[in-house]
Amino acid sequence: MSSRLSRLYLAIAFCLPFAGAAQAQVETVVVTGARLHDENEAPHLVFIKRADHVITHLNVTCDTRELSLRRAELKETLRNMIRAAGGTATISLGLGDQIVGDLSESNFDSIIEPDSRADTSHAVVIIKTKVAADDTLNAAIARITAFVNDVPKAGRTEILRQGGWDLTIVGPEQYRDAILKLIVEDARHSAELFGSGYGISIEGLEHQVSWYQKGPLDLGLYIPYALKLTPLQH
Repeated sequence: MSSRLSRLYLAIAFCLPFAGAAQAQVETVVVTGARLHDENEAPHLVFIKRADHVITHLNVTCDTRELSLRRAELKETLRNMIRAAGGTATISLGLGDQIVGDLSESNFDSIIEPDSRADTSHAVVIIKTKVAADDTLNAAIARITAFVNDVPKAGRTEILRQGGWDLTIVGPEQYRDAILKLIVEDARHSAELFGSGYGISIEGLEHQVSWYQKGPLDLGLYIPYALKLTPLQH
């Protein structure tokens, strides 16, 4: 191995421990969050990954006139939703916008709020369905639609879908090593093509993993790096 390639591999290896530290906290991230980037902004090397979930927001609303009964009906419907989701292999419920946390009965009092209509209260939750290797977006939407239709609603409670259909990725930093391997392979290939008269450096490997939606259920993961070729001084 040439000395310049040895230096390249040493630089890559120095970055790898940061990946392990980032993996310690595994989060479910909504792809339409603030760090979604346009495909044209990404480098040519991307790691293609299937999304982990299809998600959407549900507005659980109730217009029973008496407040305490209205809240009781909302809580019963939320409990029914949690029980129904627990009986499936693919559906789960959560809270949040960019980072999705779990929905539990301990959250009920904090998420039930007055609605814009008089004598109405509501709670907004996220519903997720796991994406399988052979899945389609239509099939995922159908699972969520069937769940909403079938779950028992207490009293005058309704479950209304709001917003669009989004994707999630769980723990994006866990794919850092796979992306770095692509970068190393590309750098080595470039070094071989240009020959011994050029040195190679890579900048930007300290950046976090970024992503964009590459297809209905696929994501492109990348690190915003720059590969530079410099003529060697003789």
